[in-house]
Amino acid sequence: MHMLIAVVGVLLLVGVLRDAFETIILPRRISRRFRLTNLVYRLTWRPWRAVAEHFPPKVREGSLSWFGPISLFVLLIVWASSIILAFGLIHWADGSAVHMATGIPDFGNDVYLSGTTFFTLGMGDVTPISTFAKAITVIEAGLGFAFLAIVIGYIPVIYQNFSRREWAISLLDARAGSPPCASELLWRHRDDEQRAELVALLADWERWSAEVLESHLSYPVLAYFRSQHTNQSWLAALTTILDSSALVMVGLDGWCMRQAELTFAMARHAAVDLAQVFNASRPSEPPDRLSDADYQTLITRLEAGGMRFRSTGDVQARLGELREMYEPYVAALSNYLAIPLPTWVRQIERPDNWQGAPWGSTTRPLRTQSRRERGEEHF
Repeated sequence: MHMLIAVVGVLLLVGVLRDAFETIILPRRISRRFRLTNLVYRLTWRPWRAVAEHFPPKVREGSLSWFGPISLFVLLIVWASSIILAFGLIHWADGSAVHMATGIPDFGNDVYLSGTTFFTLGMGDVTPISTFAKAITVIEAGLGFAFLAIVIGYIPVIYQNFSRREWAISLLDARAGSPPCASELLWRHRDDEQRAELVALLADWERWSAEVLESHLSYPVLAYFRSQHTNQSWLAALTTILDSSALVMVGLDGWCMRQAELTFAMARHAAVDLAQVFNASRPSEPPDRLSDADYQTLITRLEAGGMRFRSTGDVQARLGELREMYEPYVAALSNYLAIPLPTWVRQIERPDNWQGAPWGSTTRPLRTQSRRERGEEHF
């Protein structure tokens, strides 16, 4: 019996340490089906999301934004508790070889000794007496010190990656609206005759998509961190870039198709891989984000800005083929993470986030005019 308990303790210890190593240190995707970290998030996220869905919209978004930071501390508590329990089992399997001022040693005292050793408290009221118990105590003390040091370095890395993700989303505000949408992004670049600005923007978002892919594969908890504004999110930004790239590809005559293809490929790669990481289920009926009426509104708006689609081929059918390549995955992520997807065209005319003011309506939506509308000559 004691040997079996010792084996259980060793297996638990090895499993927790391996899980922590893979989560914090190993910078790659883990393909195994069972991991303690995955189990923790599956058991906590779905109930949290289910409860939040009963709140009003503003309260719901606020409560969902708490999950990411809190889940970090829950995960660390689970790891520490599991390590303490594992060493407690090993001490008990050794026959509870400890010295106590009063009372008879039992499993509770073994766990207490393990806890004080792990956190290097050095209480001294329960001490090991056998050679094996002393060795285990020393090993746990060193392990606890190293574990806590690694954890202290883990949290800043998470927030550094979060900040790098969010700065680009904030820059998208004036370029694609709040919330962002593809028609607004392209329409606001209608005066970019050489397409240099749009090429640079799509190139930046190609790199952003690659960084999101790598950071969220290494640290999946980042996907649960919400943006500062309720009408912005990393998933909405990623989807907007996919929509915009698809529109250029089908294509807008004279526009930057090559860069759009590269950005589309990288952004789709991120959407597909992240949907697999979270085991997000494909929706049985994906939402129709671009109805026929919205498509006509989209075409009319872009043509009003001087943009024309190529006449060859069926543009709407080709656009539908490209949408099939990524919309099921972003819809699956949207359902799992409770993050709404952007629309293709603006449903309501409203100021961008940067135009807001805390002291009344001191600003109003600005209408960007093209050179043609301003009556300026083209050089």
